[in-house]
Order: sequence, then C-alpha cells, then structure tokens
Amino acid sequence: MRIALIILIGIHGIIHLFGFLKAFGISEFNAISQPISKTFGLIWLLTFVIFAITMILLIFQSHFWWLSGFLAVIASQVLIFNYWSDAKFGTIANLIILVSVIIAYSNFSFKNKIVEERKKLFENSQAVSEIVITKETISELPSIVQKWLINSGTIGKSPISNVHLTQELQLKLSPDQENWNNGKAEQYFTINPPAFNWNINTKMNSIFSVVGRDKFENGNGEMIIKLLSLISVADAKNSDKIDQATLQRYLAEIVWFPSASLSPYIKWESLDEYSAKATMKYNGAKGSGEFHFDEIGNFKKFVAMRFQDSNAVEPTEWTVIATQTEERNGIKIPIECEASWKLESGKWTWLKLKIKDIQYNVKEMPDG
Repeated sequence: MRIALIILIGIHGIIHLFGFLKAFGISEFNAISQPISKTFGLIWLLTFVIFAITMILLIFQSHFWWLSGFLAVIASQVLIFNYWSDAKFGTIANLIILVSVIIAYSNFSFKNKIVEERKKLFENSQAVSEIVITKETISELPSIVQKWLINSGTIGKSPISNVHLTQELQLKLSPDQENWNNGKAEQYFTINPPAFNWNINTKMNSIFSVVGRDKFENGNGEMIIKLLSLISVADAKNSDKIDQATLQRYLAEIVWFPSASLSPYIKWESLDEYSAKATMKYNGAKGSGEFHFDEIGNFKKFVAMRFQDSNAVEPTEWTVIATQTEERNGIKIPIECEASWKLESGKWTWLKLKIKDIQYNVKEMPDG
C-alpha cells in the first residue's frame, strides 16, 4: 500500500508539472483546455515540488511526510477548483492522498503521545535502593519466592529501578479467530513508583494496522486500541476494574525484574511448597495473583482472577505461562510466555510473546 501511494503521489505530482510547462509555452497540456497564466503556472510548479518532496519523504519513511502531503493536497485542490471542468477528477487522487495523510498524522500523534507519557514516567521514577540484595534481605519471604530470587540471579545485585524491553507477539483478537496476528511491542517499567507503559503495533486481517497502548500509573490503568491509529476500538479508563486489571498485569510481569518482589507495595503469602500468593496495593488500586514455580525456583505460571474489560461483571481466570527461560543481562527470566483466559466456552490462548531485548536501569528514556 505504501508503494502504491508513492506511485500515486508521483504521477499526480507530474501532472501538475505539465500545468507549469503549458503556462510558459514549453509543452502542450491538452488535459487542461483553458489557458493557464504564468502566475498560476508557478502555483502548478510549486504544487509539483511539494508533491515531489512528499514522495521523497515517504520513500525514506520520514515521520513528517504527512505535513508536506497535506500542503500539496491543499494547493492541488485550489488549482482543481480554478480549472474544475478539466481537472475535477484530480479530486479523487487528492482524497486518497488526504485520507493517507490523516492516518499518517494520527499515527504520528499517537506515537508522540506515548513518547511524552514515557518521558513523564521516567522523570517520576526514583532509584529503589543501592543496597545489595542478600539472602538476609529476602529471609522473610515465602521459601519458594526466596528460591526464585536466588535462582534468578537477584542475590548480590542492587534492586532494579526501571526496565525497557521489546517483544515480538502473536495475538488472537477474538476467541473464534483461527490465524495468529503478528505484532511488535515496546514497554517501560518503573518500580518506584510502580508503573508501566506498553504499546503494540499489529494488523487486523493482515491489512489494517492496529495500535494499542496500556498503562498503569499513579494506581490508575488505561487501555487504548485504535484501528489505523485513528478509529477507537477500545478506550477504557477511569474504572476500578481497569485499575485492578492493569495492576495485576504489572504484578504478573515482575517476573522480568524479580527484585520488584521486595517492593513495600507487595505482600507475599505461602500457598504450598511450589507456589505463593502476592497481593499488591498502590494508591487505591488492589489486586492479587498466584505465582507457581518448579522445584529449583524457575517461574512456571501466574494465575489471577482478572477483569477482561470495564464492562465485565465478574473477573475471569487469567493465566500467564512461561514456555522458555533464559538469562538476560545477568537475570534469569521467562523470555517466552503465553497468556490465556478461561472462558465458559473453553480456554482462549490469545497471546504468545517473546522478549527480544531487555535492559535494566536505563539512564535515559529513548524518544520512541
């Protein structure tokens, strides 16, 4: 679609060049029967130049091509109105380009919003502690949680203060969907205060781009999904259910930065030899979940009763299972996971993810 748009802009731009050539008697332009003054000829030339700039920016995938594209469409449509009887069909090309410009601007605006949110998140973050974690530090935790922290490589290191990671995803957007959608995601966490900001980019029916952003900050959760970065499919916020759901997500994902289990906002309770319940409270939001491990302390799964969305009457069993564990940057973590909902119709595995890169204690947050 991008290549088709580049071709359309190129052809549409060249047509405007012929308007300039006719105005200065350099070449005939029979598509326009009316005479073109030299003043208007310069406008035809300027419009061609702007379309050419737009095409070049689009070829090099500049985030700002929409700006010159919008200016080119405006200039072109002014010319079309002045030569309507001959040029009216050029409006079709302008409408196609304008729709593409609006989508591109919406995508730019959405990404910029996320960047600003993350900068704020990073600015509010504070170092957890520079004190090295020892076996004595974790001695009051359930024995299986202690085993997990020792096995993960947390002992002998300072607590993690923030996290930046990227993921490759496979998703099913509905229980009856047969094929997986591929996607990519990026996420930031802070531990003090506890917060995250996650965004995803995927496609619906392998054609239409879908973007989303989940966040948990100040005890409040938000979930946004937009088709083509423009049409809101979901926008959930200002809800106790969403606050709890995003808090539980944060709780489940501390398996990627295990030292967060020592947070004063999290209380642990032993369930049996291989599992423990964690309850997290922060700024009015509260949620809990069960962590399950194997005999040597590898994380196996997280189970919680969690609201699927703000309209859910009752919470649904939500499970995250680790399918592969590896050491990354000195910490042993699950790098591949699956997430499922237990529906009345059966188990719905809707997400498979793989950690592509994870960095701890980053000094400054990238711009996007």
